[in-house]
Amino acid sequence: MKNVRRSHLIVTLALAAGLSLTAVAATLNVGDPAPQLQTGKFVQGDPVKEFAPGKAYIVEFWATWCGPCRASIPHLNETYTKFKDKGLIVIGQNCWETDESKVAPFVKSMGETMTYRVALDDKEGSEKGKMADTWMKAAGQNGIPTAFLIDTTGHVAWIGHPMTLKEKTIDDVLAGTYNAKEAAAAEAKVNAQLQSLGAKLQAAMQEKDWDAAMSDLDELEKVAPEGAADSLSIMRFKILASKKDYPAAFKVIRQVGDAHKDEPMMQNELAWMIVADKSIEHPDLDLALKMAQRATDGAKEPSEKSMFMDTLARVKFMQGSKEEGIALEQKAVALAGDKDKDKLQKTLDSYKKGELPNVE
Repeated sequence: MKNVRRSHLIVTLALAAGLSLTAVAATLNVGDPAPQLQTGKFVQGDPVKEFAPGKAYIVEFWATWCGPCRASIPHLNETYTKFKDKGLIVIGQNCWETDESKVAPFVKSMGETMTYRVALDDKEGSEKGKMADTWMKAAGQNGIPTAFLIDTTGHVAWIGHPMTLKEKTIDDVLAGTYNAKEAAAAEAKVNAQLQSLGAKLQAAMQEKDWDAAMSDLDELEKVAPEGAADSLSIMRFKILASKKDYPAAFKVIRQVGDAHKDEPMMQNELAWMIVADKSIEHPDLDLALKMAQRATDGAKEPSEKSMFMDTLARVKFMQGSKEEGIALEQKAVALAGDKDKDKLQKTLDSYKKGELPNVE
């Protein structure tokens, strides 16, 4: 549960640190023939066993526990809807899943926002899964969601976060005019800039030179891909909060939250950031309450509702509504799965003692 909450922030910090999520020694790169499809059971849509000439494919790796994956699913579905009649096939390739029995119910709960094909990974003889090994590991990708765009000749045209894939790239791939090697070279140049600026930002933050960090972040925003906007805004919040400029910090968070009102996982992550960071001396609890309530109201399954109620309970407890916080935490414990129940029970025990538990 904690890993889901922190997933978006981990990506943010990785970007700010100038870290590439792609390993240097990748054996699968843009321009290479796409690996064989070694999927497990398809839980939605007709199975795809091989890449057909003349068709383009997006193979997107995701998991039910991954917050950023959930946030990107509606966007990927919009892409699929727009291009499916032009020859694009989308496969949501589940990977690194802790409990595959959750996948089919999750897909069903997404309804019209996840209408493309969805496949499990084939784990026979492979601990992580054959697709995770021959695609993700081979490409040096260690974070999800990650998408692979396969061109009409069966070659890898693009690799990255699905929300940064431009429609023009898909158009060009379908038209057969996309030059993958040139695009990869241009992207490598941008990545080098990101890495250099990210390293400067990381150094400034380590030195607690917040003015320099803000300046570095401004430069980073000029070259960062469009899909990184939310992550950079969250980093701006962290810097402003570290400067103790709380009005400006919470203005940023409010803007991000309002832009994603219908995304419960994002709302929960933002609320949790406000109430879980002990270095924030004056948390905006009203804002945290608003977002935690949005998340709880939008939960689609019991485990999700349990997580969001845990956040909402903490907000209520911090506001002084301790009995209400206890009642909410009791509901969170009741809805929790086996792996989270003990953690939430400890939180509940702390509330009953009148103590706000520390966040691990």
